[in-house]
Amino acid sequence: MQWVDERSRYTAEVTCSVDIAMTAQLSPAELREADALLQTYEPAERAISTLLHKYDGDLEASLSVLVAAEAGTAVYGDAQRSLGQVFLKNLRREVCGDDSFRAKVEEYNKNLGKAALVTGLIVYLINLVTLPINPVIATIAVLWVLKLGLRTFCDYTGV
Repeated sequence: MQWVDERSRYTAEVTCSVDIAMTAQLSPAELREADALLQTYEPAERAISTLLHKYDGDLEASLSVLVAAEAGTAVYGDAQRSLGQVFLKNLRREVCGDDSFRAKVEEYNKNLGKAALVTGLIVYLINLVTLPINPVIATIAVLWVLKLGLRTFCDYTGV
């Protein structure tokens, strides 16, 4: 996948005032790239084919549905979105201060298209966080980080 590296992303953030909420969505081309890149990793396939395609690449909507399902609660609408936002807040708190995760993201950005590095990020994320997270949720979180860049993901509020 051809995600923008942190330096380019920072420059784009400084020179443009683009609504960040729009970047929390994978384009059809990015979905195809992720699908091709992670075709041998079954949880990623489930995340991409079942949820991301269903929600037109909307990472936040996909994550909210998955988090509610993982919590075992039948929440819908605003309650589901709120649960997803709380999950993201806690995920950011755990991920954004982890230097090893940051190093792994930077390594991927230097070696775009390496499926092993992406699956390594997913597995690392699962082992890092204390939140209830499964490989499908971790896949969406990692795709979100790669889409926005770690710095933007950590500062992103969704507002």
